[in-house]
Amino acid sequence: MASPPSPPQRKNGGFSRQAALAMELPFLIVGGALVGGFFGFLLDRYLHTKPYLMLVFGAIGFAVGVRDLIRRLGKDDTDASGRSQQ
Repeated sequence: MASPPSPPQRKNGGFSRQAALAMELPFLIVGGALVGGFFGFLLDRYLHTKPYLMLVFGAIGFAVGVRDLIRRLGKDDTDASGRSQQ
């Protein structure tokens, strides 16, 4: 018995997909830093520790944004079969 035909392989992104990814990535870093800094600002106001927690949480938000950026770029490097392109 013949095996069923394999599904057509997707291209790993055309121009529009790459442009959308390039437009999205800066917002990850900036958004992470702003959200972390905002939560730090709120905690600073509550605990009267200005500006230390805002700086700490802003740096944590920046690190999370960079980690998400690396994760999304790594996911974009996999092909349709799930193997890494090297």
